[in-house]
Amino acid sequence: MSKIKLTKGELKRQRDALRQYQRYLPTLQLKKQQLQLEILRHLAFLEEKEHYESLRRKAIEVWAGLFSDLTIDIRQWITPKEVVIGLKNTAGADVPVFQSAEFIQPEYDLFIMPLWLDHGIEALRQLISIKEEISVIKRAIDILRHELRVTTQRVNLFEKIKIPQAEEAIRRIKIYIGDQLANSVGRSKIAKRKIEESVEALV
Repeated sequence: MSKIKLTKGELKRQRDALRQYQRYLPTLQLKKQQLQLEILRHLAFLEEKEHYESLRRKAIEVWAGLFSDLTIDIRQWITPKEVVIGLKNTAGADVPVFQSAEFIQPEYDLFIMPLWLDHGIEALRQLISIKEEISVIKRAIDILRHELRVTTQRVNLFEKIKIPQAEEAIRRIKIYIGDQLANSVGRSKIAKRKIEESVEALV
């Protein structure tokens, strides 16, 4: 703890600081709780999406070999031309939210290509969209965890350092001022007694 001035002005400054810390701490604690809940919610959502992705992948694997018989490259139709991501403010943190994956519209001769191709492309697009959404959820979790670390550090700073320091400073200043007041009262009593003794000696 740095050296503090043992004055009434410093006492007021420390009291004001303590009030500010005590007023701000509950807000930080609430933010910490909200972030913890949001992380748990996102982790549950991630698990749900990863399970769904696994099911979709297994369903596709059954007939995926059919794509090897095609004479065209379908990658251009299953690669997103754009992934649309929004932002949501969660407990003071801007968190990405997956909205959609946009794809190029397939163009091929329906009379030449097999009937299942449309369904196959759509199934692959759904799988890729889920993968993109999972990636966004993971980014959101990383952001929330970082925000939680910073908030936890601030809570600890207030709880374990700032508030105890201010309380200790106030205690020390009050003791010092009290001692000074007692000393001045004592000195004034001694001075008064000396004056009275001087007056009596003159009479």
